Amino acid sequence: MLDLKLLRTDPDLVRRGWQDKGAPVDLDSILVLDAERRSILTQAETLKARRNQASANIAAMRRAKDLAAAEEAAAQTRKLGQDIKELDSRLAEISSQLEALLLEVPNLPHASVPRGADDRANVEVSRWGQLPSFEFDPLPHWELAQRLDIIDFERASKVAGTRFALLKGPGALLERALINFMLDLHTTEHQYVEIFPPFMVNREAMVGTGQLPKFEEDMFRVVNNGMFMVPTAEVPVTNIHRDEILGHDQLPRYYAAYSACFRAEAGASGRDTRGLIRNHQFNKVELVKFTRPETSYDELERLTRDAQVVLERLGLPYRTVCLSTGDMSFASAKTYDLEVWLPSSNAYREISSCSNFEEFQARRANIRFRPEPGARPEYVHTLNGSGVAVGRAMAAILENYQNADGSVTVPEALRPYMRGLASMQR
Repeated sequence: MLDLKLLRTDPDLVRRGWQDKGAPVDLDSILVLDAERRSILTQAETLKARRNQASANIAAMRRAKDLAAAEEAAAQTRKLGQDIKELDSRLAEISSQLEALLLEVPNLPHASVPRGADDRANVEVSRWGQLPSFEFDPLPHWELAQRLDIIDFERASKVAGTRFALLKGPGALLERALINFMLDLHTTEHQYVEIFPPFMVNREAMVGTGQLPKFEEDMFRVVNNGMFMVPTAEVPVTNIHRDEILGHDQLPRYYAAYSACFRAEAGASGRDTRGLIRNHQFNKVELVKFTRPETSYDELERLTRDAQVVLERLGLPYRTVCLSTGDMSFASAKTYDLEVWLPSSNAYREISSCSNFEEFQARRANIRFRPEPGARPEYVHTLNGSGVAVGRAMAAILENYQNADGSVTVPEALRPYMRGLASMQR
């Protein structure tokens, strides 16, 4: 959520930011409602002050035994009370309408973000790793997994439907190894505190991080209790501090969390329907930061680096891309994508997004801090990034580490988590 004061004082900046993001928001309607809300608030406060003064006068009249005047004044005060009630009702209605509009508006892009309508304007920042060279025709990960008998897509479909995966044997072990490897790396070397969050959250949590109300069709909702399955651990972990004021010495805070993630992918029909790239359920290790505003962009660079280390330890070639305004998410002010190399696609594919939301989520979730003891609370800046998506990491390992005999070499970093297994064989 954006600061209403910014919308009032610099509407041209706001319009440009939304235009750069390709968001056709009607700022004029928001400003009209805001002006009406402030006008009604002023009227209500004026009438309440008059009522308070009238009540004091009535008390003085009654002490002076001027009962007729007191009764006449009391009748006028009752009329003031009715007028105030009507204004308060209208104020609540206007405030509700205004909040609903504000929840639908995107964050503004940071000045350093490349401007452009879509991913063609993204800017490559760096590349790491040597692309694999095969003396045979490499297979896509879903064919490799089926030949190795480590993923059963057919039985997963029987159990749950399309876009699910059933991992077994070394495949299940590899999934678990990746999760444990990532959590150990982030908690021991990168100084994150491990969180194991709920996999269901309430509506307030989804609103707080920006998934609702705009993206409700992409979420899985639990019908009997109104809860939502988490689309990412970002949601429960960011909401840990909802409606809290952190002390001046409590920032920054770094959290790392594994969760299963659930996404309806309502707008993704026909894309990546095979394999592990775009499933309804997948595993991910998420990194979340709460920081002071003045350090948040340095923290974004460090968070991105923490995710990069995962891919480097796994020996997976990747590139880092700064997303353009037209390719950014609704809530982000700046995002770096890490894209891992997939030989089957002959292309880099996203495996992590690392974003700074500035105070956008903190305003929605009311997360503040005191810059100094006794100081007025300010909104924190929130950041998060995948550290990294587990299913896509598995797909990348299968494809990049495949051998001519159909086996797949296990990256050295994972072998301690794989009971020493160095290769997955047919």
